Amino acid sequence: MQRIRWGRVPVRLGGVSLALLMLVRGGHAQGFTTQDPVIHRIWVIGMDSSHVSDLAQVLDDSIGPRPSGSPAFHSAIDWLLAQYAQWGIQAHTEQYGTWRSWRRGITHIDLLSPRVRTLEGTMLAWSPGTRGRDLEAGVMILPDVADSNAFVRWLPNVRGKFVLASMAQPTCRPDDDWQAFATPASLARMRALRDSLAANWAGRIASTGYSLLRDRPLVIEEGTGSLGQRLEAAGAAGMLVNWWSGGWGTDRVYVSHNTIAPAIDLSCEDYGLVYRLAEHGQNPLVRLRADGEVGPDVPVFNTIAEIEGTELPTEYVVLSAHLDSFDAGSGATDNGTGTVMVMEAMRILRQVYPHPRRTIIAGHWGAEEQGLVGSMAYAADHPEVVNGLQALFNQDNGTGRVDHAEASALLDAGEHWARWLARVPEALSKRISLDIPGNPLRGGSDNSAFACHGAPAFSLGGVDWEYRPYTWHTNRDTYDKIVLDDLRSNATLLATLAYLASEDPERVPRTRREVMPLDRTGAPRTWMQCSPPIRSSEADDAAARP
Repeated sequence: MQRIRWGRVPVRLGGVSLALLMLVRGGHAQGFTTQDPVIHRIWVIGMDSSHVSDLAQVLDDSIGPRPSGSPAFHSAIDWLLAQYAQWGIQAHTEQYGTWRSWRRGITHIDLLSPRVRTLEGTMLAWSPGTRGRDLEAGVMILPDVADSNAFVRWLPNVRGKFVLASMAQPTCRPDDDWQAFATPASLARMRALRDSLAANWAGRIASTGYSLLRDRPLVIEEGTGSLGQRLEAAGAAGMLVNWWSGGWGTDRVYVSHNTIAPAIDLSCEDYGLVYRLAEHGQNPLVRLRADGEVGPDVPVFNTIAEIEGTELPTEYVVLSAHLDSFDAGSGATDNGTGTVMVMEAMRILRQVYPHPRRTIIAGHWGAEEQGLVGSMAYAADHPEVVNGLQALFNQDNGTGRVDHAEASALLDAGEHWARWLARVPEALSKRISLDIPGNPLRGGSDNSAFACHGAPAFSLGGVDWEYRPYTWHTNRDTYDKIVLDDLRSNATLLATLAYLASEDPERVPRTRREVMPLDRTGAPRTWMQCSPPIRSSEADDAAARP
């Protein structure tokens, strides 16, 4: 794999000769490489009359986070349909399955003893609440037992107590703070202590007889139950957890499979406080009021908008982003920004390019966070779209302006990218680098649901804006983290790419890369195989168990 910047030069990568017909950066001091009036009009509307701020504000502030099966997810669908209707774009929903329903209410948690402090905490998604009452209980730490038999003997101790079920961090300062200010010896001691605590906690979990599933503190499965469910069955009042992201004041807040006892994420700082009090025998007492309601399985949907093609209506350009989100923030950069980017691109195209050569589809997928559920189901249900796909452009890595893409290991896709980017306004294209031929996709986001079929499905990657430590699946993923200038330019870029891919005189070939780079284990990478879509939360639970 090689990353290149554009010039009018032939490039040979992986044994494939590509005439990259691009203008040398700096050689032409202008904003456009074409006199195409459609591209010019896309630029004017996208950059001077943008709707991204208003759209994102409604989605993130008013509707809020959108877990699959929640009332907010369905409210977001209704809003999407209304917006597309207002713009004169046909849109509809397609049910792909069912998912457990859940409603979040307030969370309020206080430390009452040995001192009073209001704690920063929130329920995990799909957690039960406290049923309209205050729940007061002492706290105990998940024990370090010899084996699962010892764990079973210990379980009666949890009755009526909150159980601390995560490792306590030795520091909630980010690593870059330590690197900037600590002495080398102090930094080394901190890292050694953290590694030691992490190893101890992993052993502590393993000794219970459960194994950690994915990256979620309470989704720890054995057979048909989770560690959280085992603790609540033994009479635990609730579970307190923390999954620190590594950034100031930021946690990743995932899901619970509990049905009786509430599961609460405490901030890194407050979790550490309560843990140390319990560890030193200082008898912390906690009061919790949490309003949450787990309901029956409900239908869940993808939302599809479409501008029908005129010359090649059975060939497709798909603009792709997932609508669902995790729940602790607002789902602003994962993936409200992708959702708004797709909506705004469709709004622009409806005005500028209402009769495209190929059909243009906006795919707003459900349950991406549960494993690409909605997009995998759509690809399985619509082989005509997969087979007729000219290009899919997916965005799902935060708010940053697009600065890279890859040919997704399709050997001849780079030539098409070159033609498209040659005509994109330089203000948008000059930052973009392209990996040719790139690597086979291995999951990660919804473009993989189409790429596993061999279709040309591409990811538009953006500049980082510290996405991983601060907004990816965190309690800080809120509207204020959106960089509106970047979002505006991304929507304009997406509309331009959709137009160019639709008008391209040739289909994007599907010849796959055969000579593979090595993965982290030293083995050659392989092509992702399409899995049968999971269409219910019950099936998802079963598939996730060891």
